[in-house]
Amino acid sequence: MEKIFFACGAFSGFLGVALGAFAAHGLKSRLSAEMLTIFETAVRYQMYHALALLAVAWACGRWPGALAQSSGWLFLAGTIIFSGSLYILSISGIRWLGAVTPLGGLAFLAGWICLAAAALRG
Repeated sequence: MEKIFFACGAFSGFLGVALGAFAAHGLKSRLSAEMLTIFETAVRYQMYHALALLAVAWACGRWPGALAQSSGWLFLAGTIIFSGSLYILSISGIRWLGAVTPLGGLAFLAGWICLAAAALRG
């Protein structure tokens, strides 16, 4: 699992940098200030959790078990749901996606709790 979470974190970081650059250079003139802020929030949380996935890869080696692995899967799900819904919302303007975003936030929170529990039990 270490390699999977490390690779996912590295890819997510790459994608976050690429999407951040795309927003700064390609979307700045096409999106309203509000939608650009939403897009940038998605990038910021994706980058935070790309780094968290690198920490999870380390934790899986240090404290192997279901808790460390669960934190990685929750961070991945959170990134897809939270950041993904905000990316789509900001580009498409489909407002109901804002109702989906908190589910990704809950996945992030659960991932952090699992990671902390893995450390405390390890």
